Amino acid sequence: MSVHWLNEERLRVYPRIMLTLFVTITIIWLCLYRDMVDPRGMPVGADFITFWGASRLALEGNAPSAYDLQALMQAEQAAVPALRHVFGWYYPPTFFLVILPLGLMPYLLAYIAFSASTLAAYAALLRRILADKRALVCLLAFPGLWVNLWHGQNAFLTASLAAGALLLRPTMPALSGVLIGLLAIKPHLAILFLPALAAAREWRIIAVAAVTACAMAAAGTLMLGDGMLPAFGDGMRIARQAFESGALPWVKMPTMFAQLRLLGVPVDAAYALHSIVAGLVVAAIWLVWRSVARDALKNAALMCGTLLVTPYLFDYDLAWLAFPLAWMALEGLHGGWRAGERNTLVLAWLLPVLMSSLANLTGLIQLGPWVTGLLLCVITRRALGTSA
Repeated sequence: MSVHWLNEERLRVYPRIMLTLFVTITIIWLCLYRDMVDPRGMPVGADFITFWGASRLALEGNAPSAYDLQALMQAEQAAVPALRHVFGWYYPPTFFLVILPLGLMPYLLAYIAFSASTLAAYAALLRRILADKRALVCLLAFPGLWVNLWHGQNAFLTASLAAGALLLRPTMPALSGVLIGLLAIKPHLAILFLPALAAAREWRIIAVAAVTACAMAAAGTLMLGDGMLPAFGDGMRIARQAFESGALPWVKMPTMFAQLRLLGVPVDAAYALHSIVAGLVVAAIWLVWRSVARDALKNAALMCGTLLVTPYLFDYDLAWLAFPLAWMALEGLHGGWRAGERNTLVLAWLLPVLMSSLANLTGLIQLGPWVTGLLLCVITRRALGTSA
């Protein structure tokens, strides 16, 4: 019987090496900041400047102007005067309800409070799935965690809403539906819940999620003014143009659409081919959720599949991968490993740091959809080959 290369000793040592590397890089990079911007002109927390700037505009009664790049730039420069890059706001009105308190705090304090609170929820949910000391080190060293932290982004929050909804589904379906509805702050990340829950005939959860999402949208629109929806529509048109043209960098987007555009495929054809991939993912999720597979495998498939169905995704969103990796690790530890599973999990664990580097180096290869697709395949294979 052959012994797998990922033995106990390597599982103990390798994550610690990665964690040391990430901490060292972070400390060195922080030492390079001057006037709260790095040598590239990026602020501390990078994308978080958008959340803070939009919050300030909303608190001043000018929420619709957050979709105007010039107005948003001025608000962002109130926190970081040395800022030279424009960071756009492309979120629905519902997300204002989440970021509104941030503008009440100084910029750095707001960044720390947002990152620490969302990371705490993210880590607590992962510990609930896999309460093992080795798992904690793997989480702390997970590249997806650091990429999201460096960006000051919201993937800890969105992943926690999705995972929390899945964990609560068997015992507290109403609350599960509320969390799914709250995920409408980034609606493209909630799409896959509908076919999954429909396959499982979880109509109550679907109804609660729909009511919650509608209530959030109405509250955001009413609170922030009549101009919100037209401004959001204008912002979406700008975002789509930037997305399709590559102004939003495809090397940082782990989707099949981005892979096809890197290869020079025209926009319409890229959308069409991406839609075929998304359709296959929906079919796989339907089969898994209609099967007698354990909830851990159903949950893993849904969160992994979410990263494949949307054409619009960034490297920081790969923080979601921690949950399917944890559920699959639990399955492997309890039920034994199947061919290729551990290698796939390691590759997916490394994906957030491998992806952009390889895409920048080659200018052609976007590793993201291939690795997440492979991970979904091994999850589906195990799910359809097991009993509850």
